[in-house]
Amino acid sequence: MDTFQIVQAILIIIAAFVIGGIPWSVIIARLTGGQDPRSIGSGRTGGANAMRALGPRLALLSGILDLLKGTAAVLLARWLGAGTGVEVVAALAAIIGHSRSVFLGLGGGRGVAPAFGALLAFAPLIAAFIIPLFLVVIAITRYSSVGSLVASATAGILLAWATATFNWDPWLYLYAAGGTLLVWLFHTDNIQRLLAGTERKIGTPPPAAAE
Repeated sequence: MDTFQIVQAILIIIAAFVIGGIPWSVIIARLTGGQDPRSIGSGRTGGANAMRALGPRLALLSGILDLLKGTAAVLLARWLGAGTGVEVVAALAAIIGHSRSVFLGLGGGRGVAPAFGALLAFAPLIAAFIIPLFLVVIAITRYSSVGSLVASATAGILLAWATATFNWDPWLYLYAAGGTLLVWLFHTDNIQRLLAGTERKIGTPPPAAAE
């Protein structure tokens, strides 16, 4: 890579991190007069808390916008012709930005939506398979965290398999591993509660303040 390409890659990655940090559920709550998702439950800004704070319609809107952060990170790098490696690192930066938002004092969500959005850009057929899997696991277990963990692990395995089988760009191995690792890392407290038997099921009223 020459100097221009290096600078371009750095700027794309920084932009992806900032895009990932846009707290859509908080913005929507302020615009509509709804409850700030950070004020209840885990204090996170992702799908489960958005559902509790904003209701299904606004939570769906927030989720779509969060999803598009991952897609936008990949497509920005792709549009600028930066290469698959930069696309992958930008996607990972968007996931980190979502969970460690510069707009929220490094708070945020758990990275599931932007991770899926990036997967949609990299491998849409795998993403299409992951949606019903995610919903079925949640329907069976009533744990949104279990759905996220199973879906992210499955997506990583399938992406790695497809990369090897169809000779896709080897950089996708990094996303298969890194995307899954980040989602699991940002679910550490959920995993601890699942092991302790204290994780809240869907439909269980959350506490008024962050845990």
